[in-house]
Amino acid sequence: MKSFARIAQSLVLALMLVGPAFAAEQVDINTADAATIDAALLNIGPSKAQAIVDYREANGAFRSAEELALVKGVGLKTIEKNRERIVVGSAAKATSKR
Repeated sequence: MKSFARIAQSLVLALMLVGPAFAAEQVDINTADAATIDAALLNIGPSKAQAIVDYREANGAFRSAEELALVKGVGLKTIEKNRERIVVGSAAKATSKR
């Protein structure tokens, strides 16, 4: 019985140490470059990530995650999959052209 308890403790400790590694990476869509957006968001490849950056540069900062749907190729399902990963910072500081 002691060996089972020891194995269980080891397993719990291992899961506690590895758990943070599985946490979703967050990305500020108003400041990140295309490579960072590509790496952090699910179903966003290099070309969509660059389209996000291009849209931001042409139209100003995003005010919400939902505004990513204005970028060609980015849909609401993709935004929902990435909800916890998307940070909308710097929108108040950035000058918006919209």
